[in-house]
Amino acid sequence: MAAIDLPRPDYMRDEEILMFEASVGKFFAQHAPQSRVAKWRADGIVEREMWSEAGAAGLLCLAMPEAYGGAGGDYRHEVVLMEQIGARGVDGFGASLHNAIVAPYILRYGSEEQKRKWLPRMATGELVGAIAMTEPGAGSDLQGVRTQARRDGNHYLVSGQKTFITNGQTANLIIVVAKTDPAAGAKGVSAFFVPLDLPGISRTAYSDMGARGIMRGSLFLDNVRIPAENLIGPEGGGFSGVMQAFDYTRALIGLMCLGAARATLDETVEYVKQRQSFGKPLSKNQGVAFPLAEWAAKIEMARWFCYRTLWLRDQGLPHTTEAAMCKMEAPLIASGAVHECLILHGHYGYTKDFKVEQRLRDVIGQEIADGAPQIMKIIVARDLFGREFV
Repeated sequence: MAAIDLPRPDYMRDEEILMFEASVGKFFAQHAPQSRVAKWRADGIVEREMWSEAGAAGLLCLAMPEAYGGAGGDYRHEVVLMEQIGARGVDGFGASLHNAIVAPYILRYGSEEQKRKWLPRMATGELVGAIAMTEPGAGSDLQGVRTQARRDGNHYLVSGQKTFITNGQTANLIIVVAKTDPAAGAKGVSAFFVPLDLPGISRTAYSDMGARGIMRGSLFLDNVRIPAENLIGPEGGGFSGVMQAFDYTRALIGLMCLGAARATLDETVEYVKQRQSFGKPLSKNQGVAFPLAEWAAKIEMARWFCYRTLWLRDQGLPHTTEAAMCKMEAPLIASGAVHECLILHGHYGYTKDFKVEQRLRDVIGQEIADGAPQIMKIIVARDLFGREFV
């Protein structure tokens, strides 16, 4: 089965990218058929074998240098992967977090020893990465975290609770954000590698309405003894690093959602062309055709803006505001388009016989991930007016 073809700018369509897109399509057709994805949803977890299979196929740590076991690609390869995940409904495979937050964070802020210790094993799928920031009383306000890391000789003792962790039950390596200086605000926030087989760690799983295979959950740390060598970067340097990591994934999440929306739109176009009402195809009605035309335009405009944002990143140019715009609008457009398609399928769209209802639940969850729309609006407004006016 070939990859799902999606229009892209020229720099996204050179021969190597097209070949890679075909290989990604073939991989998901073989390793993530709907029967297997349905099992992930039912079980609430993607089995570790899938991660090993993806690692063997070279789909993990795509933009990481080959020196650390990565594929040596760039953001375009991550774009292809995320769009295909969205379009094919491989909703439980949390590669965006693994590839685009955890691995780049280690690459940018980790020591050489840390990079060589962790990154090659992430590239093979031996280690599945996650990041633990959100807490019961602190979400987007990262400097408000209450998890504490207290120095004790050559170790840190870490205690606290983390919530809503993507890959929370699958991961075996989590970056934990904690306060090393509770009185220092953002400058007191540090980040640590935490292997999940250490004493004092426990986990619980959530039952989400969509993307169930991602198996989000809570992490509890009770005086977990972490070697000081697992501190990432300088003590107190965790806040800005983690915040910058999200500029990458916000655009990728947008593309994953838009991939799901475009696939649903294409399926719905075929459906309304075949479905008869009053002796003619549903598509003959402007009330059916015009909304789909409008959503097609919105999807394409949003996709190209996401591409532009990732291009800015690849050029080393500022893109925080653009990334926030991607995250603010793309999932909203995607959920609106999929919802419209569900309605046009009638009662069939509301059943599990079609993919529409599942995609709607999946993209709604992405409206919240990596920062809710209200937070994205704050970021954009600060750039528009200046921080002193917002």
